[in-house]
Amino acid sequence: MPAATLSAPQTLIDVLTHAATSAGCMNALRCRETLQEAADKRQGMIDTLLDAKLVEEEAFFEQLGNMIGVPFLPDGAIDPVEGGLHNKFPAKLALRHRLYPIAVSGMDVTVLTYDPFNLDARQAVGQELRKRVHWQIASRHRVLEALHQGYGVGAENFEELLEGREDLSGDEMSQEVNVLDEADEEATVMNFVNQIFREALRERATDIHVEPLERDLRIRYRIDGRLLEVPVPPNMRLLQNSLISRLKIMAHLDIAERRLPQDGRINLELDGDPIDVRVATIPSVNGESVALRLLTRKTFDMAKIGLDAATEATIRKLIALPNGIILVTGPTGSGKSTTLYTLLRELNTKDRRIVTIEDPVENKLDGVVQIAVKSEIGLTFAAGLRSILRGDPNVIMVGEMRDQETVEIAIRGALTGHLVLSTLHTNDAVSGISRLLDMGIEPFLVSSSVRAFQAQRLVRTLCPSCKQPAHYEDSFLNSVGFPLELKGGLCTAVGCRNCRNTGFMGRLAIMEICVMTPALAEKINSNGNVAEMKTQAAKDGMIPMRQYGMHKAANGITTLEEVLTVTAAGE
Repeated sequence: MPAATLSAPQTLIDVLTHAATSAGCMNALRCRETLQEAADKRQGMIDTLLDAKLVEEEAFFEQLGNMIGVPFLPDGAIDPVEGGLHNKFPAKLALRHRLYPIAVSGMDVTVLTYDPFNLDARQAVGQELRKRVHWQIASRHRVLEALHQGYGVGAENFEELLEGREDLSGDEMSQEVNVLDEADEEATVMNFVNQIFREALRERATDIHVEPLERDLRIRYRIDGRLLEVPVPPNMRLLQNSLISRLKIMAHLDIAERRLPQDGRINLELDGDPIDVRVATIPSVNGESVALRLLTRKTFDMAKIGLDAATEATIRKLIALPNGIILVTGPTGSGKSTTLYTLLRELNTKDRRIVTIEDPVENKLDGVVQIAVKSEIGLTFAAGLRSILRGDPNVIMVGEMRDQETVEIAIRGALTGHLVLSTLHTNDAVSGISRLLDMGIEPFLVSSSVRAFQAQRLVRTLCPSCKQPAHYEDSFLNSVGFPLELKGGLCTAVGCRNCRNTGFMGRLAIMEICVMTPALAEKINSNGNVAEMKTQAAKDGMIPMRQYGMHKAANGITTLEEVLTVTAAGE
């Protein structure tokens, strides 16, 4: 490592300052002061400089490599995780000194670093490997990303704990799990759990799944509706019982009960941010599986739903009505609750009393009276709704219309002057009508109480950093009903570091709104079939969900494939 001769702090500060200014830092004095402060505090100077965001990473490391004669590996040049080279390099050494192997051949090893001035790292590698070491430099985020992908989330917490247990047999592994459960490892497991939560929040995950396999433990995050597996340290199965027990303790569950499902809740604070986590355990043949739903504090805003002007105007007109029922329909995970909370936020004024009954209460709204269903003590949707109606509300939100009794009470509330918001599980808006009729509700009650059915799905939105124009054959666009005049705005997903190479970042709702009109009410009262009601709704101005989504795709917000996929069930 040529740079090892640079031992005087002032000399090193000069080198780093020159590399930073050559890479575009406009304030050389600020760079020097930052580096000097790090040197005085015996902190890592490169880490401090990068944390201060005074320089663009890749440009800085390229200049630094040129200055000190260490080859620079650009982002995207190779995938250092491919080939499993990390398995030939001690994990403890890699994680402690933030090093990553990219080539091993005979007596030679090439190691990636972002701090070529780390003398401890050079000495440790030489002593441990007994090989000729060739150094390359890369940006910090590239090295850390390789470490994460190669060794797994939380590997630094467990490396010493698992050291020497890599080659256990099945019986030995079972015995070792019991030993580890009794060991003094609580702090290590807690750190690992916190790291899982931190990474999940950083990746915008909505759920974490901890799933035991036959000889391994799998952790997956649900990001933008898709499950993505998280790299974990080898032999994580050794710590399965400790990890799951820690989660159950945090959720106030019975750690001795492993045969029955359990539900609980975790309230914690990470880095100053409060997080509410719903916990569900499921016994499986390989051990307990744990599902964690992350409920972070959200700001519900109509603008964030991604509505076009006409749809937003329709919704605002509906929620301005003094009474009636507005039903948001769609399958599980289609964003119905988020839409309801957004509508409640719009309605939440000082002159309105809003009461909700939910199972469970996912988000707490200031100024809104929220009731959680507790079936074990008789507090069901129907029982709670009866009490709400006696409490003089203006607006009522029912988490879900699950049965005839709940629907009938909600209808009675709507007909006596209350605005009622709720959800139904149907594939499209008009099917909400037949769902209510199938529950045994009289047609005239449906047509006189319901103001609108709003069906929706969630589509992933394209990553703005990497999306590119898409090109389709006119014959294909004609076959799916896409307007050819709008094809110039279509984009496709590519994938980059910002979006975990998925090509997508975030989601928005596409929807259709079936407003109750006199003509549609007549169809309902005369027992018209679903096809007739869909035809009438279209005549009355309902824009089908697929057509709505295609306009989002035409504006480069999502892809045509996303729209076609999520609306396939409704076609």
